[in-house]
Order: sequence, then C-alpha cells, then structure tokens
Amino acid sequence: MTVLILFYSLYGHIYRLAEKVADGVQEVPGAIPLLRRVPETLSSSVLEKLGACEIQKHFAHIPESSYEELASADAIVFGTPTRFGNMCGQMSQFLDGTGSLWAQGALVGKAGAVFTSSTTQHGGQESTILSFHTTLLHHGMIVVGLPYTFHGQKDLSEISGGSPYGPSTIAGLHNERVPSKADLDGAMFLGSHIATIAMKLSKPL
Repeated sequence: MTVLILFYSLYGHIYRLAEKVADGVQEVPGAIPLLRRVPETLSSSVLEKLGACEIQKHFAHIPESSYEELASADAIVFGTPTRFGNMCGQMSQFLDGTGSLWAQGALVGKAGAVFTSSTTQHGGQESTILSFHTTLLHHGMIVVGLPYTFHGQKDLSEISGGSPYGPSTIAGLHNERVPSKADLDGAMFLGSHIATIAMKLSKPL
C-alpha cells in the first residue's frame, strides 16, 4: 500500500515536513511512502537571486512525480508553501495537468491530505489547506485532516503550526526558522493517520 508524498519546497521547510510524513507512513505495517517533487518553474537565475539554490541541493535527489504515480498510489499527501493564502504556482501548474486523471476518475476514493508553511504565524496556512481541499474534492478524493488526537495541537506553550486541516510550520521573514518539534510531530502523525485510513479503504468489503 503506497502513500505518495508530493511536495514543492523552496527553502526546505516543506521538505522537512515531507520527510516526517514519510516517517509516519512507515509506522504502519505494509505502508510504503513515496517522496516526489513537482517540477520547478523558476529559472536558475531567479532561484539564485532568491538564495534558494544551495538549499535545494539537499532535496534535488528526490525524483519529480509523474501523473501515473498519482493514479497508482493508494493515498496522496500534498505539501506546498503558502503564496498569498493559496498553494504555490508550481503545485498549481502540476495539478492543472491532471485533467485526464479527473476524466478517468483515477483519484476517486483515494485518501488525500495537505500540509503547508508560511512566512508568518498567520500567513494563510489554513486558507491554503482549505482551498487546496477543493481540488481534492473535485477529484473525488477523501479529505483527511489532522485530528485533535494529535495532542500537539492543544499545546499553547509555544508558537507552532498545525490545525485540524493539516500540519504546517512557520518559515520566518528571512526563512531563518526551522520546523519545531511540534510541527514535525504533526507531520509524522498525519503520515501514520492517512496510511491507517488508506489501509482500511483498501480492504475489500
């Protein structure tokens, strides 16, 4: 049973969460995580100006996804940074190419979830995840969130990401912040949670 973790990361925050989602998937016997990137749309010169080239080398070994991998996966977890309260352009462009999957109903009945990051504490994390859910619903997917059985959501002792809609983290104004333990724990919980649900969905009635 395969869980595809499809992400775009500019400064590594989403990649860090994606790794923890994969760790959570592996906690479920029989579940296999598959880490994949969506294609980059920015030129190397733009990435250089953004100071992202060196950081992206850390996850350049992750292959880009094919649309066939979405169809064959039992569940899909999407990771995107926030761009003005929405998914990033790279993720949007990739999903714009899933029309044939939609026409075939290839994703209907699969479990789907979303995680994100933003520059600031209230930088559109929830709106990004919720608006992303619209795409999942159009594909007929079963939306999976981050329930309060992940007790990290109840901790008010520190600033951290995460909501009932999905895990998240805060990058900082200069992308200097790294995901907190609570953020990483939330991503790992989601991986285990969606793998467990996908395992149940895969069993014949």
